[in-house]
Amino acid sequence: MWLFWIILIVVIVAVVRVMAGGGTSGASGTESALEILRKRYARGEIDEAEYERRRRELEDR
Repeated sequence: MWLFWIILIVVIVAVVRVMAGGGTSGASGTESALEILRKRYARGEIDEAEYERRRRELEDR
């Protein structure tokens, strides 16, 4: 019987976190696409040409 209640509580907490946007994504929900792009460039994940191309695309929107 205890196992049922533990599983039920875990499921409810998981549903609430997903609906509240508290998933396990790498970026927080308040970060803009441009901020994420800047961080990726700073970490060296993308080169300068890719950064500039994507930045122009985002600013054109």
